[in-house]
Amino acid sequence: MKLSRRKMLMLMGSGICAAGLPRLGLGAESGKRIGIALQLYSARNQAGQDCDKVLAEVAKMGYEAVEFAGYYKYRDDPAGLRKILDAHGLKVAGTHVGARALSDPKAIAFLKTIGCKYLMVPGDPRFTNPEKSKEFADLMNQAAESLKAHGLCCGYHNHPTEFQKANDGDKTWWDLFAERTTKDVVLQMDVGWVTHAGRDPVQYLRKYPGRTRTVHFKPAVVGSDKSRKPIIGEDSVPWKEVIAACREVGGTEWFIVEQENYLPGKTPLECSALSLKGLKGLLGEER
Repeated sequence: MKLSRRKMLMLMGSGICAAGLPRLGLGAESGKRIGIALQLYSARNQAGQDCDKVLAEVAKMGYEAVEFAGYYKYRDDPAGLRKILDAHGLKVAGTHVGARALSDPKAIAFLKTIGCKYLMVPGDPRFTNPEKSKEFADLMNQAAESLKAHGLCCGYHNHPTEFQKANDGDKTWWDLFAERTTKDVVLQMDVGWVTHAGRDPVQYLRKYPGRTRTVHFKPAVVGSDKSRKPIIGEDSVPWKEVIAACREVGGTEWFIVEQENYLPGKTPLECSALSLKGLKGLLGEER
C-alpha cells in the first residue's frame, strides 16, 4: 500500500486537493444503521479518467456514499458534483483535505454544497513532530469549534507512523493526539493501517469511545498465511470485533471501504465490489 495520497495532501498549499453478533449494521447508541461508503481513492486512476462513470458503477454495486480525496473535473463545480451524486442516489460520507482547508471559506462552501459533513486530514508532518504535535492538536481543536457554525466536523486519518511510540513513555502519537483533542475532533481510524502497524484496532476503538464517527475499512494482509487476500473478510483484520466496537462504543456513522491492494486480474472497482460483498456478509446484509 502506497502513501502517495498522504504525500500529496501534506504538500498541498491550501484547501481542497486536486457473525455471532445481532444486526451488526446497527449503531448501538442511536439505533440507526451504519452506512457503507467507498473512498474514491480506491479507484483513483479510473476516477481521474471518467469520474461520472465511476460514480455510476459505485452506486450500482450497492455503496450508499462516497468519500473524496480530490474532486477530479468537479474541483471548481460543486453544484455539478452535487447533481451527479444526487442522480445516482449517493451521499457524501466525507472528504480528505489538507489542514489549511479547515479554515478556507471556499473549501467550506464547496463541501456544504455537496452535502459533506466530515473533513478528514490524512497526514500532517506536525502530528509526529515532538515540537509541533501539540500545536497541531490545538489547531484541530480550534478548527472543530469553528466548523460547528457550518454544521461540519473535522478529524484526522492515520497511517502506520501515528501508531509508533512517541517521546512520552509507552504512548503512541495517536494516544497523545487523542488526549490533546476534544471529543469534537474525529479519530478516523484506518483499521488496515493499524493492523499493519502491529497494533490492535479493536483496543484503540474501545480506548477512545465516541471518537470514531467515520472509520476506514481497509483490508490488510499480514503474516505468512498465503491464503489470505486483500478483501474484507478474507484478510488479517478481526472484522467482527472491529464492527462490534464501532457499534458499541465508536459512535460510528459510516464504514468507509478503502481498497488499495487488488487481486491479480481484477480491477480496483471489482475488488471494491468484493470487499463490499464481504462486509455485507459480516453485517448479515447479503442480498
